[in-house]
Amino acid sequence: MQKHLRASDTRLFRQSVEDAQPIETNQAEPFRPHPPPIPIVQPPELNEGFERAVPAATQSETGDYLFFSRTGVQKRLLADLRRGHLEIGLELDLHGLTVAYAERVLDEFLHDCARRGVRCALVIHGKGGRAENRPPVLKRKLNDWLRLYGEVLAFCSATRRHGGAGALYLLLRNPAKSRRRT
Repeated sequence: MQKHLRASDTRLFRQSVEDAQPIETNQAEPFRPHPPPIPIVQPPELNEGFERAVPAATQSETGDYLFFSRTGVQKRLLADLRRGHLEIGLELDLHGLTVAYAERVLDEFLHDCARRGVRCALVIHGKGGRAENRPPVLKRKLNDWLRLYGEVLAFCSATRRHGGAGALYLLLRNPAKSRRRT
């Protein structure tokens, strides 16, 4: 079934688009890098005791690539997360923070994500290049901490365009589904 437009509608349309410029290409827009996130300023009182060594028995092994998923998360969704195809709702930069402060900031960040209904987030932890012959502290801690949060369904190392091994994509529980259960 074909609709016929009235002459007045056609005239009105032509008037509203008369100054429009045609698009020169039909290809997708090229990748534009995101501006770097603004680092969080750490209170000076939390700098004390940062050099304290963690006993080797409590350290968990962390490879270059991190991946964690709870049971029941769809494989297709995990594949999209790993490829960086999910839209990032919020970013958190933990560069240079002490472990104690980073844990508090992460907790606030995850609560903020839940409050805003964010489905995918990016946490930048850095690659730990300052400490020679020691594994990256924040990366190792995040690997442990994120598993304890029920709203974190999965996480994995980011693609190179979002920080690679120095950042994590987080897949967070769908807030709409969480509300229906309660």
